[in-house]
Amino acid sequence: MVIAIDGPGGVGKSTVSRTVASRLAIPHLDTGSTYRAATLAVLRAEVALDDEAAILAVLERHAIGYDDGVLLDDEPVTAETRSDAVTGAVSAVSAHPSVRTRIVDIQRAWVADRGGSAVVEGRDIGTVVFPSAPVKVYLTARPEVRAARRAGDTESVGASVESIAVALEERDRADATRAASPMKPADDAVTIDTSDRTIDEVVDAVLALIPD
Repeated sequence: MVIAIDGPGGVGKSTVSRTVASRLAIPHLDTGSTYRAATLAVLRAEVALDDEAAILAVLERHAIGYDDGVLLDDEPVTAETRSDAVTGAVSAVSAHPSVRTRIVDIQRAWVADRGGSAVVEGRDIGTVVFPSAPVKVYLTARPEVRAARRAGDTESVGASVESIAVALEERDRADATRAASPMKPADDAVTIDTSDRTIDEVVDAVLALIPD
């Protein structure tokens, strides 16, 4: 069984997804990390971000994995994928249709290799990666809440809440308007506003959606 948890940054996707997976004792996959690993490979290769063919060629030379953190050719790169450079480039890299197709294949294979059951978080899980998932959740939160949460992340040290809010808005716009797999709730997804809920309350709400 796949539990698809989508939503923009700062809504609590990762914490909620990991906790749901822990409660159910099934694997967890952060698909955003796979796109960040792809972006890191592209930046290392010094390929132009608008050169789709060259980007795809780079990805064909590398293996992206996930094991409690993202791997690039078996190298743990989670910390490096959270750099400003990767954050600034990931939307451009992931907007290319052929890149998304390649990464989605990796994500689906990862779940299949683990028996077909996982909590999968991202921005297009319920709409594209696992459209037949029996449980689809779209998390949201008020902009100021999202920015304040991101301000507490290690990677945001030194950034103002205002600048973080602007960055989140820009990323939302890029992801929601891209031609390939735009970020949006699946038609049959349950939307949960996490603004005024604790993690446990959100997790309980997700678990309540699982069919008997």
